[in-house]
Amino acid sequence: MRRFLFALFGIVIGILPLTCVNDARADGLDFDTSDPLFMLAQGDLLSETTLTYWDNVLRAGETFSYGINSRLTIALNFNYQQDFNGPNDGFSAVDLGGVYRVSTASGNNANIISDVLFGLKFGGSSHVRTPDFADSTYYAGYRFGRQWAGVTLAATIKSSWIFDDSIGMAYIDFMPEAYFRIASDWRLGANFMLRKATESWFNQEWVGGKILRQYGRTQYIGHLDYEFESDELQVGLDVNILF
Repeated sequence: MRRFLFALFGIVIGILPLTCVNDARADGLDFDTSDPLFMLAQGDLLSETTLTYWDNVLRAGETFSYGINSRLTIALNFNYQQDFNGPNDGFSAVDLGGVYRVSTASGNNANIISDVLFGLKFGGSSHVRTPDFADSTYYAGYRFGRQWAGVTLAATIKSSWIFDDSIGMAYIDFMPEAYFRIASDWRLGANFMLRKATESWFNQEWVGGKILRQYGRTQYIGHLDYEFESDELQVGLDVNILF
């Protein structure tokens, strides 16, 4: 199963750009909030609502992002989870973070876009069961990639440092992503995440895909993700609204 999913992910990334770059229209690119290299304009506010189900846990989340200027975005995120097979219910840590655009496509010959990610998570219920919701977590990362009319290819490297009496650790994530504008109102995405932690029990390998429908400044996103270490499947529905 693992080899098959890796091969399928490689085929999607390798073939779809050839069919999308020249044919897809880039209508509404400024409103394409799910693009992995999307950056808010100054004064814009983005609401991202998420609902996911995985391993008998239903999780709802909300993120508000605000564009300080054309290079800096700040964001506030919180989640709540309901565990249907145990006592691990409650609110997650509050996440205060930001993205700073280091380079734009017009700023170099290779047309590479790059961003620095940074943030802090704190608080949250002691009943939730993931280090993402620990007492305090600091994180920093680097994201880079390139946009064409029909496709965006990007990758993110992110490191997190978790301070918690019972689950303190550090881990690093590597996350490549391919995002395709197959029509003016439809998008497809394929992504992979490799997580390596100082506590090996939290190592993770995710592969996933998503489909999006855009209505003006609103996007509806359905996604399906598979985690190899636990052999679990996650399904989700997201709604992005750009104000």
